[in-house]
Amino acid sequence: MKSRAAVLREAPGTWKIEEVEVADPGPKEVQVKLAAAGLCHSDDHITTGDLPLGHYPVVGGHEGAGVVTAVGPGVTDYRVGDHVTMLCDAGCGICKWCAMGAQNLCDLNAELLGGAAPEDPSRYRIHIGDEAIGQFVAVSTFSEYTTVSLPSVMKLPDDIPLELAALISCGVTTGWGAAVNSIHAEPSQTVIVAGIGGVGINAVQGASHAGASTIIAVDPVEFKRERALALGATHAFATLEEAGAHARGVTNGQGADGTVVTIGVVEPAHVAEAFATIRKGGAVAVTGLGRLLDTTPLPVSLAELTFYQKRLVGSLYGNASPRYTILRLIDLWRSGQLELEELITTRYTLDQVNDGYADLHAGKNLRGVILFD
Repeated sequence: MKSRAAVLREAPGTWKIEEVEVADPGPKEVQVKLAAAGLCHSDDHITTGDLPLGHYPVVGGHEGAGVVTAVGPGVTDYRVGDHVTMLCDAGCGICKWCAMGAQNLCDLNAELLGGAAPEDPSRYRIHIGDEAIGQFVAVSTFSEYTTVSLPSVMKLPDDIPLELAALISCGVTTGWGAAVNSIHAEPSQTVIVAGIGGVGINAVQGASHAGASTIIAVDPVEFKRERALALGATHAFATLEEAGAHARGVTNGQGADGTVVTIGVVEPAHVAEAFATIRKGGAVAVTGLGRLLDTTPLPVSLAELTFYQKRLVGSLYGNASPRYTILRLIDLWRSGQLELEELITTRYTLDQVNDGYADLHAGKNLRGVILFD
């Protein structure tokens, strides 16, 4: 299948629209015509080189939804015409982690930055002539068509628009889960969310759904603070220092019960600032990405970690099993308890992908979305 796609040939670099050839689906694979793809900061990390990949060139994109156009031999659970969303963390369903209900830690994900099919690292599903082109996290949603393994795709109910389903495939699930699953937000608690982008805004929504009474959004961009207040935050500040002071002010000096770090490029100092905002026994969940090869020590007091019994945790894909969580989120959307349409700031064509990321850097978007039709 011929397809136009956004290709990154080197890092640092920019997206270039090229015609690629997408392989027909093999056993346990389906081919999908993308309807929409979200412009997530993770794809920006690969253009800057913060997240180095095992293979270049690569077609980007990991947040998206579309319609099945072909199924591989022996595939019985999917049919042509099915609406699907991508899973940017694969879930095989049979490894130890999937069996434990931690699909986000599936063993298949060890291969997701290599560019090839995760089940067969020698096989590339996208080519330009004889040149092998990698798939970002085995899905590559910055393409009109893509072929993916069954562990990387999920069937959707037909009532949710595909551009909204695209958001749930990553940003909504990741942010919502960071608040609900990673810091375990509860009724009456005080929660801070640092970084109000496509992930952070959904951590705000997650904290609200969990019943937190004080939800403090942190972002230097006024537009994002305003959107956070419209979507569940009770207070908004430009800095973590201000947010921490407010949290202590409403908790008799204790601090926030939990802080979610969803800053676009996480630095060690950000984590230390977040650590200072939480109370004894509180938690910091880091879901934003730092530079993969940066081993700068965290400036955190180990005595404070021990004596105050604070928790510092990573949060990958919302610390969730997406096949379960995504259906829960769709139910919340149906009942009017989860805002999705309101998350989309700007819609772009595939040719405007670099413009979308320029707008992301300029702080203009909660979430930009590429529409293919």
